[in-house]
Amino acid sequence: MSSEDAALEALAVLADPVRRGLYRHVTGTPDEVGRDAAAEAVGVSRSLAAFHLDKLVEAGLLEVSFRRLSGRSGPGAGRPSKLYRRAEGEHAVSVPPRSYDTASKLLAEVVERAGLDTELQSAARAAGEADGGASEEGADPVEVLRARGYEPFWDCGKLRLNNCPFHALADQFPALVCGMNLAGIEGLLAGLPGAEGWRAAMDPLPHGCCVAIEAPGEV
Repeated sequence: MSSEDAALEALAVLADPVRRGLYRHVTGTPDEVGRDAAAEAVGVSRSLAAFHLDKLVEAGLLEVSFRRLSGRSGPGAGRPSKLYRRAEGEHAVSVPPRSYDTASKLLAEVVERAGLDTELQSAARAAGEADGGASEEGADPVEVLRARGYEPFWDCGKLRLNNCPFHALADQFPALVCGMNLAGIEGLLAGLPGAEGWRAAMDPLPHGCCVAIEAPGEV
């Protein structure tokens, strides 16, 4: 099976609204998710949630681990729970086929070799500010970031970003891409009406975005 066919089959699994809801809940949660929590989140039975979650695993969209949620071990601790998390791989489809990833890698390599980090960050900050300025008055910064694929969640007073929209490039060019990402988010917050006092800084998650955000009044 070609990579394009595999991506099409994986994404076709998400046509079912229950699976789509389960996938969004699991991938939008920073920790692994059990069947009971997933079922409650989307309002279906545990058995139906288990069926659809395992279909998402078969499609390569989710991965599984087993762990006792009680934290106990030994006799009487109970059976390990089946937990789900986002799969490491990516699935992208373009019809007709395009190769934007190849162009982006080449451009990133040229920018890095030429030492144009500052220029890239300035462009990212300006683009982010323009994007923020185009948002509606009173737009919630959390929802604005969610709409841009960052999957934000609050953790100990900081807004963490569970997903890096530039993951593949950030793996290859971490300093370049993470600097661009931070500048873009800073610009977005600066231009966004109602985001006064919100501050972005480098504070990477092990499996998420390199940026964390502090909001006024959050502890």
